[in-house]
Amino acid sequence: MAHRNLDLAAAIAETGWSQTAMAAAMVRVAAETGTKEVITVTRSHIAMWVAGTRPRSQAAAILRETLSRRLGRPVTLAELGLGGESSDMVTGVEWDTDTLTSLVDLGRDSMDRGRRRLLAGAAYSVGGLALPQDSWWDEAPQRARTRFAGATHAVGETEVRAVREMTEFFARRDQRHGGVDGRTALCQYIVDDVARYVAGLFRNERTRRSLYSAASEAVYVAGWMSFDASQHELARRYFSLSLKLAAEADDTALTGHILRAMAHQAIDLGHSKAGLELATSSVERERYTQATPRERALIGIVRARALAVNGQRRQAVAAITQAEVDLDRATPGDEEPQRVWFFQEASLAHETARTLWALGDLDGALRHFHDSVRFRRADAFSRTHAVTLGYMGTVEARQGNLETACHTWTLALDAMDGVQSGRTREAATTMRAVLSPFRNRGIPSVSEVDARARAVLHQVP
Repeated sequence: MAHRNLDLAAAIAETGWSQTAMAAAMVRVAAETGTKEVITVTRSHIAMWVAGTRPRSQAAAILRETLSRRLGRPVTLAELGLGGESSDMVTGVEWDTDTLTSLVDLGRDSMDRGRRRLLAGAAYSVGGLALPQDSWWDEAPQRARTRFAGATHAVGETEVRAVREMTEFFARRDQRHGGVDGRTALCQYIVDDVARYVAGLFRNERTRRSLYSAASEAVYVAGWMSFDASQHELARRYFSLSLKLAAEADDTALTGHILRAMAHQAIDLGHSKAGLELATSSVERERYTQATPRERALIGIVRARALAVNGQRRQAVAAITQAEVDLDRATPGDEEPQRVWFFQEASLAHETARTLWALGDLDGALRHFHDSVRFRRADAFSRTHAVTLGYMGTVEARQGNLETACHTWTLALDAMDGVQSGRTREAATTMRAVLSPFRNRGIPSVSEVDARARAVLHQVP
């Protein structure tokens, strides 16, 4: 006979939710990942679990994440009276696990078909966004210097260049073709080569730091590609691992760059408070001041959007202005990290438009989306070009300009040819949702865009 789960009952009571509200919250989290078995959860399921019946593994994971979000702290399965597994990661454990171990384990999980399916269906962990204390960052370089070198391979500038060249290849490929295709190859490279270099013998401290920075950027690109593929929890884990490597390299500007990406992801997923906390962290501890002007503009404009979605209008507008100033200060010939190669006027205009949209300024947003389309080299940035056009069409539709929106969306669908991206699929989903009220009115442009968007969504990602 099952015994009442007092720990789970106490956690639910702490939320202040009824069992019906708890079930509804779980359904919302499950919908993020398309976990079908949890989307049907009702109050009766919650009652059974409290009574002592164990939920299935996916349901337990969604339950844990839902409670973590509501309570504002990481919650483990053990705390809920549901046991604990190695994958039951919480913030402290995640940050304290040895970086090399995490690098190998996450890479192998990404390669293994069964584990990859589990990661693909994992709920995005908002609790996992909590960052460690200042002392952790201060001690990170020393932890890396004293890591036991289990290999005898000597690592020098040749290996650093190799990692950077491979990272640049995948970063440029991502911009053109999206993050769905090619991720497995990058993960294989990280497991086979990058992890081996991180475990190697370094000629000096400067080389070690350079290699760790290069490794961090490779892992970051794997995270960004996962984000673009809508594998959000996998992306978060890659970003966190990338942060650990950047901290151990004592690379403050790179740390800010990664935190900016994490903020971007959190905001896109609707977690505005967590997004602002990450964006604020991206400019702290000299992460902004140590960056080049171009990277400052990138970090700053994402912070502007974080401020905007949190209702801080004046601060958001000021942050937009500062980002424009920073990008104006970036001049040809500057010694810049390769990771910011993509951030040009078109990128700034795109992010400015999204910030103004969040502030309710649709005219300003549309003006900057137009600028982004005008400035961008569409052949080299096909994915972002398609996403920008998708957003622009949505704003035009919101303003009542349906025919104009359909024309813009037609251009977006044209740009999606050859692109495999979760974000372009989201754009197609939005098109169909906006056009739904007009679908049966016999408007040729609506019918054409709706049919093409449906075809995009029927493609196997």
